[in-house]
Amino acid sequence: MSSHRLATALGAGSLVLIGACADLSEPSDRPEASLQQTLQQVSADDPVGLARGVRGFGGFFLDAGGSPTVYLTDPAERGAAEQALGPFFHARGLEPSRLRVVQADFEYSRLERWFETASPDALAVSGAVYTDLDEARNRLRIGVANQASGAEVRQLVGALGIPASAVLVEETAPIRLVSRLDGRVRPVQGGLQIDFVLGLCSLGFNALRNGVSSFITASHCTLIQGGVEGTPYFQDTWLDFSGISTAIGTEVEDPAYFSSPRGKGKRRSACPPNRVCRYSDAARAEYSTTDVALGWIARPTGLVNSYSVDLGTTPSFVIDAEFGSSNFAGVPVVDKVGRTTGWTSGAVGATCANVNIDGTSITQLCQTLVGSGAPGSPVLVGAGDSGSPVFILNGDGKVTLAGILWGGNLAGSLFAFSPLANIQRQDELGDLAVVP
Repeated sequence: MSSHRLATALGAGSLVLIGACADLSEPSDRPEASLQQTLQQVSADDPVGLARGVRGFGGFFLDAGGSPTVYLTDPAERGAAEQALGPFFHARGLEPSRLRVVQADFEYSRLERWFETASPDALAVSGAVYTDLDEARNRLRIGVANQASGAEVRQLVGALGIPASAVLVEETAPIRLVSRLDGRVRPVQGGLQIDFVLGLCSLGFNALRNGVSSFITASHCTLIQGGVEGTPYFQDTWLDFSGISTAIGTEVEDPAYFSSPRGKGKRRSACPPNRVCRYSDAARAEYSTTDVALGWIARPTGLVNSYSVDLGTTPSFVIDAEFGSSNFAGVPVVDKVGRTTGWTSGAVGATCANVNIDGTSITQLCQTLVGSGAPGSPVLVGAGDSGSPVFILNGDGKVTLAGILWGGNLAGSLFAFSPLANIQRQDELGDLAVVP
């Protein structure tokens, strides 16, 4: 299973994914010094970041049985890999002896350079869906909507001098934006339906931003995606004849999308030509109500397409940690709660992938994809689930917040989400307090 996974955008458009977004660093003349620096700076949630200083590292993933697996060009470097991955093992109570070593054909740093070179142009091809640095296959993976797009992508990759053996081109369904837990629920918490007049979405999670009580939802769940227009929000709907105010807040933060700089001498960015990009599909609204539960996510009565909520008998999920990385290579499964399909769970299929949204000029950078596009795969998402909180179960009703969902494929068997680490970038929404 790829640690960079393919997800679908929810709504009316296709999604294109591109590979990992981590910055490249020059190799050190002293591998042990490089490794020590990595261990000091990288989150225990990011095994790829931890191991990238190991000589000949080619990728990390969890195999079908859940065993941690590392690609190495030289299996003799296993000891260095075990040392580098120590924080990851310790955080999860795993024995380093469980580490599997697989022969790598390509070093991760080389795949990264090829990915950064190929991704913007590949995503500019009509019919391109995503580009991914697939750690589980030690290859670049590019999703396309049809054979013609695949042929053009292969030609492009060859012209860039990237070996054909290093690239997998696969046909996949486009990804769209998806814009029901319906009903008026208090206190207001993650996963519930919200209305912004133009449509229905899901509330992601509550947060404090510089002490201001706020909630996070998808940027496309605003009057205009990217940029602040003061979108008003209601819960559960703005059209209410009960006489009780349903207004809950107003949009106050939604960064504009950026494009790749043009002209001679300009440093090229990951944003494809003629498209606009961000690292999260996220916006922040300031609450106008005080009946809010920080750290709570509505908990439906059962897993798998359940959206019935009984707060009298089913306690909410409680966020007790934040996932510290935008790379989910060490996470096999994530869950989400949304107003339409409720509580569903799926396997991570691609991580830090760049995704084109079908029917738009938008590319979301370094996103995570969950589920499968194979026929007959379970439905995980539906229209109205945009903004849903995505999380990792910790037991006893506690969860680690991972990000917010924003898209999916037409079948609803794949979804895409923006990692929390991206949402909290300084060029996105910045630091948020989400743990009560």
